[in-house]
Amino acid sequence: MEEHFVIPEIVDAWSKLDAPWRDDPAVRVMAMDRFAGPLGDISDSRVAAMDAAGMDVQVLSLAPPGLQILDTADAVALQRVTNDRLAEAVRAHPGRLQGFAALAMSAPDKAAAELERAVKELGFQGAMVLSRTREHSLDHRDLWPVFEAAEALNAPLYLHPQTPPLAVRDTYYQVDDPGASTALSLFGLGWHYDAGVQLLRLIFNGVFDRFPNLQVISGHWGEVVLFYLERIAEGARFVNALDRPLIDYFRENMYFTPSGMYGERYLRWTVEMIGVDRIMFASDYPFMAPPEAGMPDYVTHTGLDQEAQEKFASGNWERLTAGIKR
Repeated sequence: MEEHFVIPEIVDAWSKLDAPWRDDPAVRVMAMDRFAGPLGDISDSRVAAMDAAGMDVQVLSLAPPGLQILDTADAVALQRVTNDRLAEAVRAHPGRLQGFAALAMSAPDKAAAELERAVKELGFQGAMVLSRTREHSLDHRDLWPVFEAAEALNAPLYLHPQTPPLAVRDTYYQVDDPGASTALSLFGLGWHYDAGVQLLRLIFNGVFDRFPNLQVISGHWGEVVLFYLERIAEGARFVNALDRPLIDYFRENMYFTPSGMYGERYLRWTVEMIGVDRIMFASDYPFMAPPEAGMPDYVTHTGLDQEAQEKFASGNWERLTAGIKR
């Protein structure tokens, strides 16, 4: 369910942005030959690639940097275009493709309305959101209408990493080799730290206290945060503003996927901390190659028992989406 696509109109909009909003590192990655072709294909070739990897269903989502770096007018116009285009692909491949809506988060009320349309009219399974909407972090109170709509619909939001702000990239991730700088600021580390901080901001700024039934999915095994959870929880004891112990937000409001990080140690740690009812499979297509022996072989060799394997492969997702109010 972290399986990406892009349409030409979005690529064109990205190319026309001025600094500081233009996300050059991410856009360069999306334009690489090895990714641009698969990202632009949501037809029979996509399904053939799924067959080759042993994947029955992909939940497609707009690739980063998505709509949230665009100016509001463009984002609002393109959210409907993007979602309608994705809906066509889903209709053309019933039972194989599903959809996450792309949302113009800079216009929260319109994004909330589009989420409702995408779920109720297009049959989507929720939405994918990125860490920030221009200068606003995801927890910013202006964006809360989207959380309100998602909770009312019982529709999950998948939080995807976003390139850190330019000042952060220049301060922390700039090294002599430009290619290494890009890698460090994106998939090397910067994406994951940035998204992990956003998960914590949702907790500490009261989003889950205001919307206690909101469900957020986090890729890459919790974007580093999950592996420091005991340490973070220790510090959270000094925070009086939370309604619940920190661990409860992770176990009651979040799900976690590998996003192509197939290491069994990551999986075992996540299960130990959160439990098998909160893990879901995701491959991060087309950015991560499938396991050499295919998806089914990976799932059966996780060390999970049969019931847990079924929950991880599809059962938890089916249970979550069965509760969406359409």
